[in-house]
Amino acid sequence: MTGGPYYEPPKPSSPESCPEWLKGEGDAADVVLSSRVRVARNLATGPFALRSTKRDRQRVLEVCRDRILTCGIGARIAWEELHESTSLQRALLVERHIISKQLSRGKVGAGGAAEDPRAVAYTLPDERVAIMVNEEDHLRVQGMRSGLALSEAWAEVDRIDDLLEAGLDFAFSTRFGYLTACPTNVGTGVRMSCMLHLPGLRLTGDIEKVKRAAGDMNLAVRGFYGEGSEAIGDLFQISNQTTLGKTERAILTMLESEILPKVIEYERLARRELQQKRRLALEDQAWRAWGLVTSARLLTTEEAMQALSMVRLGALLGVLPGSAGTPARATGDAGGAGATAQGAGGGAAGQSAGVRAVNLLMLLVQPAHLQKVFGRELDQEQRRAARAALLRQRLGRV
Repeated sequence: MTGGPYYEPPKPSSPESCPEWLKGEGDAADVVLSSRVRVARNLATGPFALRSTKRDRQRVLEVCRDRILTCGIGARIAWEELHESTSLQRALLVERHIISKQLSRGKVGAGGAAEDPRAVAYTLPDERVAIMVNEEDHLRVQGMRSGLALSEAWAEVDRIDDLLEAGLDFAFSTRFGYLTACPTNVGTGVRMSCMLHLPGLRLTGDIEKVKRAAGDMNLAVRGFYGEGSEAIGDLFQISNQTTLGKTERAILTMLESEILPKVIEYERLARRELQQKRRLALEDQAWRAWGLVTSARLLTTEEAMQALSMVRLGALLGVLPGSAGTPARATGDAGGAGATAQGAGGGAAGQSAGVRAVNLLMLLVQPAHLQKVFGRELDQEQRRAARAALLRQRLGRV
């Protein structure tokens, strides 16, 4: 496809644009970066993705593309056929949480991944909704919101699911519910998750207790990029493990009204404990992180993320520049306007802008975004230098 009234060429063209899930707004945004709801669906005709041929997958792509781009899921939609994209563009989409690493790589097996038909559609400019085609399932529809907002994300995904199903015949069993490639998704096909920033629990040594408690409740605790990824920057994703035998409403209530509020409160208690009982140690770690991001000449992704985690915590707790009245430059928020680490006297609005700026920096230090910002391909050593330079520039020192 090369044009049409209902879709736009592949984006994001600017890595500086701030997606919905990094805005730093909404309920409990001090702890919850984002809420995500995803449903898995498969067409009733033809084999599922893992058993399909290239021709099967091309047919699925064409059928789904026509429905996705015409059913009214949003005013502006970007459509990208990933088998025609560069590896850098696919990596960028992974980092923005628009597609999974699995979809980025394509189907594993004979025939080669590079020619494997697969695609993604996502709404613009906020990237709140994304639909992956030919991932593990034929369709994976996800909605993301800033802060604790699973209900809103679910409402939008449910609406889009209805729009798609009005024109597509989904594989469904009256006994089991929606049929999926993985048995753990059979039933509703719904996964709900929140990305949490939990530096307080890490510093107090209680993060393992939370992870064990989540495991006991049959919840999954994953890293920044979901399944198979490690936690970096004190960012953890907590989600339901299974969908069979539970309604969407039951999963939503369990997470949003029962479990996540407890985790959020534990993190806030840990932060208060740090402020009251270990204030000097907290300030030391926050200032060391500040020194690193404003002075270092070489930084790995992990080093930058961990330091930004402490900068975010320090800004929220009022122990870093910008939080107590002295603005520190941290440019590059959603609107391209300057922002302070917390905003001098800016109150809630200033804090929101500051958190958003740090959130966005957590995205910009990722390898693909970094190369987009600098406008050229960089090897690993060059990326370490570029990452350090970017943070020095954005946080006020050179």
